[in-house]
Amino acid sequence: MLDALRKIVQDVASALDLDSALETTVSSVQSAMNTAVCTVYLLQDRTGRFVFRATRGLNQALVGKVSLGPGEGLVGHVADRAEPVNVENVIDHPKNQYIEGIGEDAFNSFLGVPIIHRGKTLGVLVVQEREKRRFDESEEAFLITLSAQLAGLIAHAEATARITGTKVRKGASVFRGAPGAPGIALGTAIVLYADLDLAQVPYRQVRNTQREIERFERAVAGAIDEIRDVAAGLADQIHRDTLGIFDAYLHMLDPDAIPSEVIEKIQEGQWAQGALKQVIEQHAAQFKVMDDPYLRERGNDVLELGNRLLGHLERRNKRRQHFPRDTILVGDDLGVADIARVPRERLLALVSGRGSVNSHLAILAEAMGIPTVMGVKDLPMALIDGGHLIVDGQQGAVITSPSRAQRDLYARLKTEELTLTKELELLAPQKCRTPDGHRTRLWVNTGLLDDAVRSLDRGAEGVGLYRTEMHFMSSDTFPTEEEQRQIYRAHLEAFSPRPVTMRTLDIGGDKSLPYFPIQEDNPFLGWRGVRVSLDHPEIFIAQIRAMIRASEGLRCHLRIMLPMISSVSEVDAAKRLIDQCYREISEEGAEVKMPEVGVMIEVPAAVYQAEAILERVDFLSVGSNDLVQYMLAVDRNNPQVAKLFQEFHPSVLHALNHVAKVGLRMGKGVGICGEMAGHPEAALLLMAMGYPVLSMNMTNLLPVKKALSTISLEIAKQTLEAVLKLDTSEAIKAKIDRVFRREGLGSLIRGPGGRQRERRKR
Repeated sequence: MLDALRKIVQDVASALDLDSALETTVSSVQSAMNTAVCTVYLLQDRTGRFVFRATRGLNQALVGKVSLGPGEGLVGHVADRAEPVNVENVIDHPKNQYIEGIGEDAFNSFLGVPIIHRGKTLGVLVVQEREKRRFDESEEAFLITLSAQLAGLIAHAEATARITGTKVRKGASVFRGAPGAPGIALGTAIVLYADLDLAQVPYRQVRNTQREIERFERAVAGAIDEIRDVAAGLADQIHRDTLGIFDAYLHMLDPDAIPSEVIEKIQEGQWAQGALKQVIEQHAAQFKVMDDPYLRERGNDVLELGNRLLGHLERRNKRRQHFPRDTILVGDDLGVADIARVPRERLLALVSGRGSVNSHLAILAEAMGIPTVMGVKDLPMALIDGGHLIVDGQQGAVITSPSRAQRDLYARLKTEELTLTKELELLAPQKCRTPDGHRTRLWVNTGLLDDAVRSLDRGAEGVGLYRTEMHFMSSDTFPTEEEQRQIYRAHLEAFSPRPVTMRTLDIGGDKSLPYFPIQEDNPFLGWRGVRVSLDHPEIFIAQIRAMIRASEGLRCHLRIMLPMISSVSEVDAAKRLIDQCYREISEEGAEVKMPEVGVMIEVPAAVYQAEAILERVDFLSVGSNDLVQYMLAVDRNNPQVAKLFQEFHPSVLHALNHVAKVGLRMGKGVGICGEMAGHPEAALLLMAMGYPVLSMNMTNLLPVKKALSTISLEIAKQTLEAVLKLDTSEAIKAKIDRVFRREGLGSLIRGPGGRQRERRKR
């Protein structure tokens, strides 16, 4: 059955649209299982009913005209229970409900399985037989396995159909992801794609088709020359028969072959890359459904040729990307460097198909105030380029082809947010103090000098996390000690005499350097942070020397922080090198002070060695993003498990409470510089735990100050005491939400429903 499963999945994957995918599904399943009937019902979001969408064995005339709600009939029963229903004789089943004219009267046995994608029941897959019998375990297992594999394919095909209007009502569609950075944006989608990945190329309409044809013809000529050069270079090394491979490529590039089809698509108004993608994928799909393994493999040859042509289009005919004034940057896997491709005044929002709220793209976006949604599944990237888009960074929603009513609604919401921001700006010059007099220092996380300067206008009292790797990531080589010194000095001067906490180079995990690649199967559990620094002391020493030298002659408070510490031996090794650097610089005649040295608490091992670590250093700072990730075994960049990344998880709160108590007991500085510090509701708990310093992205300074200036320390401690007794993150979040609404802070509530609840209240 494995071969049958594989073939059905391949056939559905190569379908050109939703209807083709559904037709392929029912015909292939009916054939593979040898049943009298196979039918697919799909959920219609607008009505909440399951529509009769494709069938083999029942009345085709009723396709699209019949529907069942959850709990209605056996199909609705499957959807309602979200589990298989296997019935030997449907007449005797209390949920049986015949639909007039559909043709089910002659069929007695029924097996239906739900099609579930990301926890949502998208539809029901049904097989039926005439005789009264219970489908055996192998048949049931086959259909369950198949539906699980088809769910993602059908979800993507359905989403694509909504965008293109194929056989369904064309219009707005909502795609869900993880909130990356708060805010609302209404603008134009501009899709970025990998230069040599044909699958990511978006479709774009052009007016100057003749120019596109000329671009494509130059690319074809370049590819032909390249193939001939390669073949000539290998002529003396391989047999003549093997050289026939190159002849096959050249035949595909004959003017009457693939090029003519691409040019035809261009003449219809498609740009060269999009036309190439369309033709290549159609040819590849035809090969992929063939039974013969040799012929199936030829589909890969077509794809390889397509990527070769794409490379020539990009390399030889690279045109400067145009970004309109209302750009919403969209990509399958956007990175930090992609932000720099768009002039800041034109960039309204970001949408990434991968990543989560705690990826560095999201962190940087929040620091820059760019609304962002991460991990958006099933968004047909190729079809939305140039279209209208709404991004709701707080709710994690992306709306394609929004209606006028939706645009008006979100324009009003955006106005409300701007009004709230102006109200909060009045708090900037004030110290963060609770109504009963408790003082909390609010510091900023930064990596760019522009952010540092702007954060001072928002009342930042220091830097709790300066991400030094930002400069390493924007360079072509490791920056020299002097280059680093100049950069660090600019930050120290900007904040002097306020404290500046510089984290040593933190690469690995989801951060890499183009000139120092780290390839690992599990990078988050691999060579990262201080582990890299200790294995490359020459890099570490240059950075520490640059930091200390940068402080010379300034009335500044330099603090050096070590990331990814998991043992005291790492602390000892790093401190020896820091002490060495200080001695050397002093001996060179520089008048510098020994900086404070601290450690980031990011792994559970460090939580439970906090006391031993504090005996060796001056301060601790919790990096909550990684700590949550490691405590809950959740890859923070994986949208499949994004909902399991829970900052309010009881274990996380108890660990944070433990670290705070250690710091208070030992009389040393303890802060937190993870994203939790910038979450107004989490900040309330952190203050109650005893964290005197909260460091966050610039955009969160004022909302957190508003929350901590409104709620008393007494209420915060009562809330903390209550939530530490709860055993689910949902219950904890609900408790804090109630406190915030009671105190008139509903507009600061994060997560689904926060904004809507506050609006209803007003």
